[in-house]
Amino acid sequence: MLLRLAGASALALLVAGAAPAETTPVPGTPAHPSAPVAVATIIHAGHLLAVPGQPAIAEATIVTQDGTVRSVQRGYADAAALGLPAGTAVIDLKDRFVLPGFMDMHVHLSSGGAARSPMTRLREGPEYFAINAYANANRTLMAGFTTVRDLGSPGDSLFALRDAVRDGIVAGPKIVAAGEGISPTNGHADVHGLRRDLMESQHRPGVCDGADDCRRAVRDAIKFGANVIKVHVTGGVLDESDAGTGQQFTDEELKAIVDAGHAMGRKVTTHAHGKAGIDAAVRAGYDSIEHAMWADEESLKLMKQHGTWLIPTVWPITWVGDTPEKVRQGPFKDLAPNSLAKLYKLGDQPKKMVRMAIRLGVPIALGTDNGIAPHGTNGYEMLEYVEAGMTPMEALKTGTVNAAAAGGLEDRGRIAPGLAADIVALDGDPLKDIRAVLDVDFVMRDGIVFKRGGQPTGVIQ
Repeated sequence: MLLRLAGASALALLVAGAAPAETTPVPGTPAHPSAPVAVATIIHAGHLLAVPGQPAIAEATIVTQDGTVRSVQRGYADAAALGLPAGTAVIDLKDRFVLPGFMDMHVHLSSGGAARSPMTRLREGPEYFAINAYANANRTLMAGFTTVRDLGSPGDSLFALRDAVRDGIVAGPKIVAAGEGISPTNGHADVHGLRRDLMESQHRPGVCDGADDCRRAVRDAIKFGANVIKVHVTGGVLDESDAGTGQQFTDEELKAIVDAGHAMGRKVTTHAHGKAGIDAAVRAGYDSIEHAMWADEESLKLMKQHGTWLIPTVWPITWVGDTPEKVRQGPFKDLAPNSLAKLYKLGDQPKKMVRMAIRLGVPIALGTDNGIAPHGTNGYEMLEYVEAGMTPMEALKTGTVNAAAAGGLEDRGRIAPGLAADIVALDGDPLKDIRAVLDVDFVMRDGIVFKRGGQPTGVIQ
């Protein structure tokens, strides 16, 4: 589906980004086609938090051009003062709180809704999952998340969507895609619960055993489009295996995987629940740990020592339920018995873990695991962090500057000259009440205005 302009006013706003450019392409993403020189856009911000972690300022002017930020300055400057042509488009956000577009380092865009059914993968091809991912990506963008890292989707579905967003064919956040995750046989990302012939027909390309085979799986993933390597070091809650949530790859396999990924310029992150698997991944040199459900104080101190990013994914625990009673009344009450048993055991442990991580000063970047919780609810993760002990400013950092650092996305996460023009505006001040992140009024990604005045700007949803 194509981006659609809704009248002349929308045209004036969108012309600056009709073909989004990227100043620092993610490894493995083909270069964007050449785009015509675009006119500048002036944004007047009532309050601007250009770099979360630094003080916000009142009354500021941002100039964007060719999908990037050209300048940021105090005060409301007009076109003449900026040396721009008369009639340069001006976006008035003088009554809004402006900050960088939010970033989520752990989503599953192809999952959620009807696609959550285990039978869907047997009935539908990658085209179905790509279309579902498009709808979910649009919801995520409207929530103010201009960059996401998709850590597991069937086949090549997310690679196609990533490239379609990049080329301006459809609306969505910038996508960093892992494709199919790397898993041992019978691990979290292998197929469970079906008869033998069906399981064999559903073999995933990232399944590997032994150090050499795991190097091959990583190199294949990169060959076919992976921007980031996602590894399933331990078992998981939602798979139907009765193998538990402990370490499943050997230390030798873990080291082979991370070395192969780093050798080809990729960040390597891992799904890890059990303590032994978390500790082994940190020692092996993984860039980040997803979930870290059963990390204890020793594990978290090890992560801090190694500079390993923690991606906590706390919000889905609230969504699904953190007690057996809540689970039985929630959206996952009909899970397979093995999965329910693991979910009951998990309880509110992730919330306890993140409180400990905050107290210990472990580096944290925002990730939701949405696809479990509904897409477009990503901002609730910041509320969870504040509830666990962060200040609102610290929570905002997790979804901007921290996420950019964790993902190696140096052109995102701040509003500064030369960086991507990813900008959002809120109705309220999130430094006073973090719930303001749930009310996103304006969204710009790579210089394209996708939402203004709380409404999409001609984007087909």
